[in-house]
Amino acid sequence: MADWIPLARAALPGPRGRLVALRAGERLDHARFAHDAGCWQAAFAQVPGPRVALYFDDAYDFAAALFGAWHAGKLPVLPGDAQLATVQRLLPQVDACAGDLPGALQPAAAPAAVQRELDLHETRLVIYTSGSSGQPLAIQKRLAQLDAEVQHLQAVFGARIAQDGEPLVLSTVTHQHIYGLLFVTLWPLAAGRCIAVERIVYPEQMAQRLASQPSVLVSSPAHLRRLPETLDWDAARSQLRAIFSSGGPLPPESAQQAHALLGHSPIEVYGSSETGGVAWRQRAHDGDAWTPLPGVHWRLQEDTLWVQSAHLDGPDWWETSDRAKALDDGRFVLQGRADRIAKIEEKRVSLVAMEEALLATGDIAEARALLVPGEAGPRLGVVAVPSARGWESLRAGGKHRFNEQLRAALLRGFERVVLPRRFRYVRELPVNTQGKATEALLLALFQPERPAVHWDERGTEQAVATLAVHAGLRVFDGHFPGAPVLPGVAQLDWAAELAREAFALPPHFLRAEQLKFQQPVLPPLQLQLHLAWKPEAGHVSFRYTSERGLHSGGRLVFGAAHV
Repeated sequence: MADWIPLARAALPGPRGRLVALRAGERLDHARFAHDAGCWQAAFAQVPGPRVALYFDDAYDFAAALFGAWHAGKLPVLPGDAQLATVQRLLPQVDACAGDLPGALQPAAAPAAVQRELDLHETRLVIYTSGSSGQPLAIQKRLAQLDAEVQHLQAVFGARIAQDGEPLVLSTVTHQHIYGLLFVTLWPLAAGRCIAVERIVYPEQMAQRLASQPSVLVSSPAHLRRLPETLDWDAARSQLRAIFSSGGPLPPESAQQAHALLGHSPIEVYGSSETGGVAWRQRAHDGDAWTPLPGVHWRLQEDTLWVQSAHLDGPDWWETSDRAKALDDGRFVLQGRADRIAKIEEKRVSLVAMEEALLATGDIAEARALLVPGEAGPRLGVVAVPSARGWESLRAGGKHRFNEQLRAALLRGFERVVLPRRFRYVRELPVNTQGKATEALLLALFQPERPAVHWDERGTEQAVATLAVHAGLRVFDGHFPGAPVLPGVAQLDWAAELAREAFALPPHFLRAEQLKFQQPVLPPLQLQLHLAWKPEAGHVSFRYTSERGLHSGGRLVFGAAHV
């Protein structure tokens, strides 16, 4: 086991040969890290203001910039992602940016001359909550809190993962959130544990890289739920020392599958951005029971969990948003969220209870209920992953019938006025880089896919429709951040769909011909779609125009089943 280095001294010159990171085969040691952190310190020292935003995909560069900012006396601000909306909110709040952000600062050519040990109390950073229950919230953390937590993690898990030397840390999660910050950046730095810079994205990568050398996997429920049994995990199982999972509850069946495939029951860590780590468990040994981390005190008030620890800023007790039940042996069992209460038509409804009722039908494997804004006010929506039986029922009876089937089941425990108005069925819940199904990602599923349509002309062979194209449509997601452009495939889809509404077309779409895209469609824009149906030829000619001129056009060919 390597010598422990307190976080206050983690970027100061230290033992030579101590590995910090492995990047594309290159071994980056502590001397290199101290040098690079010093170069960032020199760069940040030139920034007149105190707040600097850091967003790096590269875990090593992130760590060097973080400690460089701290040693320059700055307050690092860590956004959870670099999406356009996030960056637009972030930029007015900071004095400089580094990494994969606009106008990013670069490290200086030479390191700063003087580096002193960091002040644990005065050194701080800003992290953001995941946004799983609303907009991400900014939270300040002192280095003292982070230092205490990594020491507690080492006390519980250090010996078991370093029995034959420190393993390589492999990760599927980002260091921009509290879990990855602790497990991928700060704890390995203090413990002398080398990290693999490149994050694992696919299960195939996981199987291959876990098999390369003794390693620890820092992952999330979103990734551990998707381990295919078809991959060869034997070599990975022989090298793996431990699996960590955090960011949300890991379903029991996923924990069991990970144990079977990888040979280790995942170590789940319960906590939040506000509280830091609170407790841990391994389902194979602990079932549903959580064991508090060292120095964490807890109590229940009206079934709500309160915690107190050095991971918090100060001695006060913190009220969590979770309900819990105490066990006789000093552990506890979580019993759902206490804060997910919505008000519909002046009626209070527990979103957790509604999700549990949907799961109890046997037709739904996962569900998230949330308030969806609308013209008549917010209404309840549900994003659900049907079970195998649910998919079969959905295919057999259609979405409307399946919706009503679920609503009928919910009526046994809820008033009709609070029942979900809208359902979205997906193969898996959308998650961010932290593995969380955030409210923003879920709400995006309720964005309209097609703009509002007004028919200006609608005959048997000629039709003209006006489409109110705006950037809030789902087709603009990722196309492109900061400069939305209507995809050509969306134009084809709308033309085919509206042609079917306007004319009596043969049942099968066969092909598209003579496609031309003259100029991009940039929202907001009133777009006119001109359609001409020629039954004898079996094709619909279309063209999109606006006040800016002709945008695109072509021909869509339809035919009978035998064609």
